[in-house]
Amino acid sequence: MRASLIQIGVDEGESVESRRRRVAALVREQSGADLVVLPELWTTGAFAYEEFTAEAEPLEGPTYEVMAKAASDAGVWLHAGSIPERDPDGPLYNTSLVFSPSGELAAAYRKIHRFGFDKGEAVLMGAGSELVTVRLPGPGSERGTTLGVATCYDLRFPELFRGLVDAGAEILVVPAGWPERRRSHWTLLAQARAVENQAFVLACGTAGTHAGVPQAGHSIVVDPWGEVLGEAGAGEEVLTVEFDAEKVATTREQFPALKDRVLGLGVPRR
Repeated sequence: MRASLIQIGVDEGESVESRRRRVAALVREQSGADLVVLPELWTTGAFAYEEFTAEAEPLEGPTYEVMAKAASDAGVWLHAGSIPERDPDGPLYNTSLVFSPSGELAAAYRKIHRFGFDKGEAVLMGAGSELVTVRLPGPGSERGTTLGVATCYDLRFPELFRGLVDAGAEILVVPAGWPERRRSHWTLLAQARAVENQAFVLACGTAGTHAGVPQAGHSIVVDPWGEVLGEAGAGEEVLTVEFDAEKVATTREQFPALKDRVLGLGVPRR
């Protein structure tokens, strides 16, 4: 499988409409990849809280339309990162969109864990409640493979990823707007989620500065043994990595740690 992570630089002087066009062109340039991944909230910037309401759009809004066409033009599976979604019957959501190579919407995921500790995203957006996986056919694997979808702050909650693995996930895709001051956590957690779930992790962040918050960049691809197969730098960059999706099955067969999970332990006695 060939995966391209587009680490978008968010320039506060660039309009959302202009960025959509520019990113669509970058997606089209990845023709030949099996999977392309964009970061979290790249239209506005993940920390540009004041822009969420102003730039929120319906699920099938401008970003949906532009990214669906870009996926179709490139002939790739596209995880188009996330947008501030305006639900006409509810709150805003931090919603990821996944498109097939024909430009059809394959899945939408509303971020479950909202960051902010009672401010920012945590109060401006509603929480999702459903785990989302997407089944990809070959050529990445003769039997195909399954993506598990998570977003940024979700990376800190291993139980979400266990749920994705139980649902069949073999490649865990994590778009993010991760701050530079916690970059060491970003790398550590991406490797931890890969090792403990014996899965590939594709974690795609942003570059630039969101509302005064410098971004970590350093998008990363990790294999099921925790080996870093590729890592971006701090600026805008396309990180392309080729890997064998079958390694998940062979790893889980050769070192079947997931079979030794003990569930339902409950609360310790005092």
